[in-house]
Amino acid sequence: MATLIFDSNSELLWTKAKELNLNNCIRMPYTICDTEYFYDLGEKYDAPWFFNLVRQGNIPITSALNPENYKTYFEPFFKKGEEILYISFSTKMSGTFAYLDTAIAELKAKYPDVKYTRYDTKAISMATGLQVYLAAKAFNEGKSIAEIIKLLDDISPRTHITLIVDDLQHLRRGGRLNTIQTLIGGVLKIKPVIKLLEDGTLGAKDKVNGLNKAIHYLANDAVANAQDKYPIVVHDADSQIEGDRLGLMIKDKLPDAEIWRQSVGPVIGAHCGPGAIAICYIGSNNRP
Repeated sequence: MATLIFDSNSELLWTKAKELNLNNCIRMPYTICDTEYFYDLGEKYDAPWFFNLVRQGNIPITSALNPENYKTYFEPFFKKGEEILYISFSTKMSGTFAYLDTAIAELKAKYPDVKYTRYDTKAISMATGLQVYLAAKAFNEGKSIAEIIKLLDDISPRTHITLIVDDLQHLRRGGRLNTIQTLIGGVLKIKPVIKLLEDGTLGAKDKVNGLNKAIHYLANDAVANAQDKYPIVVHDADSQIEGDRLGLMIKDKLPDAEIWRQSVGPVIGAHCGPGAIAICYIGSNNRP
């Protein structure tokens, strides 16, 4: 037997996970107003509530799970002797994987015959979620773990995020962009275009002036680069009107595309801040 595991930083909505019988999700923690929560893939998450708190000056905090958390989660699967495939978000975006590695090393010593693989998508949000979605479909079709990894090796380098934020301070505070890039946005009042890079980090690759141009930029990016045989995800961080407009613009140019509209979750939202808009898709070309 085999088990497919993913984490909530993939932001695959709970409804999609339920459709695919994806029941094994590692929920990542976040804290706001001194209360810790674990993201539930949007089942009970209230995006306007979360982002309104951020707008009021409440700083959300994300944190790593510790080795004991991971041992508690993974040991039941090791006990069953199941082959395990964990499809994770990017190693480069969190220190949590050092704790995971500690836990897995202990479990491997205790259960030496169990096959365990962590597939690093070198992505986050629905750039990871799309990979989980397609892997789960293959898993449900009876594909082996080796076949699923081969599928991921094909699509993973071609999963893209293009993101425009209202305030770069959230990314700067979380260490997602360097100070120079922050100054570009903060001093000159331009909107940097942030892209997911080949190595699994985020970088400012372009710039636009104003929200209207930003929405057109994102639409043109999707139309020019996305393969419409895969879903195209339009995210908004409590900016639903703009997100809906973006989705309609993409659909107008790519009428055969399946557009998924969803809010940014709280863990990712802690770093991008309210007002962000993003697209995630699988393209023909690899990431920059």
